[in-house]
Amino acid sequence: MSIWTATLTVIVSVIGMEVFAWAVHKYIMHGPGWGWHESHHVETDGVFEKNDLYAVVFSSMAAGLFIAGSLWWPPLWFVALGLTIYGLLYGFVHDGLVHQRWPFFVKTRGGYMKRLVQAHRIHHAVHSRDGAVSFGFLWAEDVRSLKAKLKAAAKS
Repeated sequence: MSIWTATLTVIVSVIGMEVFAWAVHKYIMHGPGWGWHESHHVETDGVFEKNDLYAVVFSSMAAGLFIAGSLWWPPLWFVALGLTIYGLLYGFVHDGLVHQRWPFFVKTRGGYMKRLVQAHRIHHAVHSRDGAVSFGFLWAEDVRSLKAKLKAAAKS
Protein backbone atom coordinates (compact mmCIF):
# COMPACT_ATOMS: atom_id res chain seq x y z
CA MET A 1 0.00 0.00 0.00
CA SER A 2 1.45 3.37 -0.99
CA ILE A 3 1.85 6.19 1.51
CA TRP A 4 -0.80 8.17 -0.40
CA THR A 5 -3.32 5.34 -0.27
CA ALA A 6 -2.61 4.77 3.42
CA THR A 7 -2.99 8.49 4.18
CA LEU A 8 -6.22 8.71 2.21
CA THR A 9 -7.53 5.63 4.03
CA VAL A 10 -6.81 7.28 7.39
CA ILE A 11 -8.44 10.58 6.37
CA VAL A 12 -11.55 8.88 4.97
CA SER A 13 -11.77 6.79 8.15
CA VAL A 14 -11.66 9.88 10.37
CA ILE A 15 -14.38 11.58 8.33
CA GLY A 16 -16.39 8.35 8.16
CA MET A 17 -16.23 8.04 11.93
CA GLU A 18 -17.90 11.43 12.35
CA VAL A 19 -20.76 10.24 10.14
CA PHE A 20 -20.89 6.91 12.00
CA ALA A 21 -20.71 8.64 15.41
CA TRP A 22 -23.51 11.05 14.44
CA ALA A 23 -25.76 8.13 13.45
CA VAL A 24 -24.90 6.08 16.55
CA HIS A 25 -25.45 9.11 18.78
CA LYS A 26 -28.84 9.94 17.23
CA TYR A 27 -30.28 6.49 16.60
CA ILE A 28 -28.65 4.27 19.24
CA MET A 29 -27.56 6.48 22.13
CA HIS A 30 -30.81 8.45 21.98
CA GLY A 31 -32.71 5.26 21.18
CA PRO A 32 -32.23 1.75 22.53
CA GLY A 33 -28.83 2.68 24.07
CA TRP A 34 -30.29 5.44 26.24
CA GLY A 35 -29.66 3.30 29.33
CA TRP A 36 -25.94 4.03 29.02
CA HIS A 37 -26.18 7.48 27.45
CA GLU A 38 -28.64 8.95 29.96
CA SER A 39 -25.79 9.27 32.46
CA HIS A 40 -24.25 11.83 30.12
CA HIS A 41 -27.33 14.07 30.16
CA VAL A 42 -27.72 14.21 33.94
CA GLU A 43 -25.37 15.10 36.79
CA THR A 44 -23.32 12.11 37.95
CA ASP A 45 -20.86 11.64 40.76
CA GLY A 46 -17.34 10.42 40.15
CA VAL A 47 -14.91 10.58 37.26
CA PHE A 48 -16.67 8.05 35.05
CA GLU A 49 -20.24 7.68 33.88
CA LYS A 50 -22.06 4.75 32.31
CA ASN A 51 -21.89 6.55 28.94
CA ASP A 52 -18.10 5.97 28.96
CA LEU A 53 -18.82 2.34 28.12
CA TYR A 54 -19.37 3.51 24.54
CA ALA A 55 -15.69 4.52 24.41
CA VAL A 56 -14.74 1.02 25.54
CA VAL A 57 -16.88 -0.48 22.75
CA PHE A 58 -15.42 1.79 20.06
CA SER A 59 -11.86 1.29 21.32
CA SER A 60 -12.38 -2.46 21.20
CA MET A 61 -13.55 -2.16 17.59
CA ALA A 62 -10.39 -0.21 16.69
CA ALA A 63 -8.20 -2.75 18.51
CA GLY A 64 -9.86 -5.56 16.57
CA LEU A 65 -9.21 -3.74 13.29
CA PHE A 66 -5.55 -3.21 14.24
CA ILE A 67 -5.23 -6.94 14.87
CA ALA A 68 -7.08 -7.92 11.68
CA GLY A 69 -5.01 -5.43 9.68
CA SER A 70 -1.78 -6.80 11.12
CA LEU A 71 -2.70 -10.42 10.49
CA TRP A 72 -4.81 -10.49 7.34
CA TRP A 73 -5.47 -7.29 5.40
CA PRO A 74 -3.16 -4.29 5.97
CA PRO A 75 -5.68 -1.59 4.88
CA LEU A 76 -7.71 -2.40 8.01
CA TRP A 77 -4.73 -1.28 10.09
CA PHE A 78 -5.00 2.19 8.53
CA VAL A 79 -8.76 2.23 9.07
CA ALA A 80 -8.06 1.46 12.75
CA LEU A 81 -5.55 4.31 12.83
CA GLY A 82 -8.26 6.65 11.49
CA LEU A 83 -10.68 5.44 14.18
CA THR A 84 -8.01 6.02 16.83
CA ILE A 85 -7.24 9.53 15.58
CA TYR A 86 -10.97 10.27 15.62
CA GLY A 87 -11.14 8.98 19.20
CA LEU A 88 -8.32 11.30 20.23
CA LEU A 89 -10.00 14.27 18.53
CA TYR A 90 -13.28 13.31 20.21
CA GLY A 91 -11.55 13.17 23.59
CA PHE A 92 -9.96 16.57 23.06
CA VAL A 93 -13.12 18.29 21.82
CA HIS A 94 -15.94 16.52 23.64
CA ASP A 95 -14.45 15.48 26.95
CA GLY A 96 -11.90 18.28 27.12
CA LEU A 97 -13.33 21.45 25.63
CA VAL A 98 -17.05 20.82 25.98
CA HIS A 99 -17.31 18.98 29.30
CA GLN A 100 -14.04 20.10 30.91
CA ARG A 101 -13.20 16.57 32.10
CA TRP A 102 -9.53 17.48 32.11
CA PRO A 103 -7.62 18.56 35.22
CA PHE A 104 -7.13 22.01 33.65
CA PHE A 105 -9.48 24.56 32.05
CA VAL A 106 -9.42 25.50 28.36
CA LYS A 107 -11.58 28.37 27.13
CA THR A 108 -12.70 28.63 23.52
CA ARG A 109 -12.64 32.28 22.51
CA GLY A 110 -14.26 32.14 19.11
CA GLY A 111 -14.39 30.49 15.74
CA TYR A 112 -15.14 26.89 15.01
CA MET A 113 -14.14 25.47 18.40
CA LYS A 114 -16.54 27.82 20.17
CA ARG A 115 -19.29 26.76 17.74
CA LEU A 116 -18.63 23.10 18.60
CA VAL A 117 -18.90 23.84 22.31
CA GLN A 118 -22.10 25.87 21.85
CA ALA A 119 -23.68 23.20 19.62
CA HIS A 120 -23.00 20.49 22.16
CA ARG A 121 -24.36 22.61 24.97
CA ILE A 122 -27.53 23.10 22.93
CA HIS A 123 -27.66 19.31 22.60
CA HIS A 124 -27.48 19.04 26.39
CA ALA A 125 -30.30 21.54 26.87
CA VAL A 126 -32.53 18.47 26.54
CA HIS A 127 -32.23 16.03 29.44
CA SER A 128 -34.37 13.32 27.91
CA ARG A 129 -34.01 10.79 25.14
CA ASP A 130 -36.22 12.74 22.71
CA GLY A 131 -36.10 16.28 21.35
CA ALA A 132 -32.35 16.81 21.24
CA VAL A 133 -30.56 18.43 18.30
CA SER A 134 -26.91 18.46 17.16
CA PHE A 135 -25.62 14.90 17.29
CA GLY A 136 -22.18 15.43 15.75
CA PHE A 137 -19.00 15.56 17.78
CA LEU A 138 -16.55 17.27 15.43
CA TRP A 139 -19.06 18.88 13.08
CA ALA A 140 -21.58 21.42 14.29
CA GLU A 141 -24.31 23.24 12.45
CA ASP A 142 -24.78 26.97 12.77
CA VAL A 143 -25.82 27.76 16.35
CA ARG A 144 -28.80 29.93 15.28
CA SER A 145 -30.10 27.04 13.18
CA LEU A 146 -29.72 24.63 16.09
CA LYS A 147 -31.58 26.97 18.45
CA ALA A 148 -34.43 27.23 15.96
CA LYS A 149 -34.58 23.42 15.63
CA LEU A 150 -34.57 23.03 19.40
CA LYS A 151 -37.39 25.55 19.76
CA ALA A 152 -39.41 23.79 17.03
CA ALA A 153 -38.83 20.40 18.70
CA ALA A 154 -40.02 21.79 22.04
CA LYS A 155 -43.28 22.96 20.42
CA SER A 156 -44.07 19.59 18.89
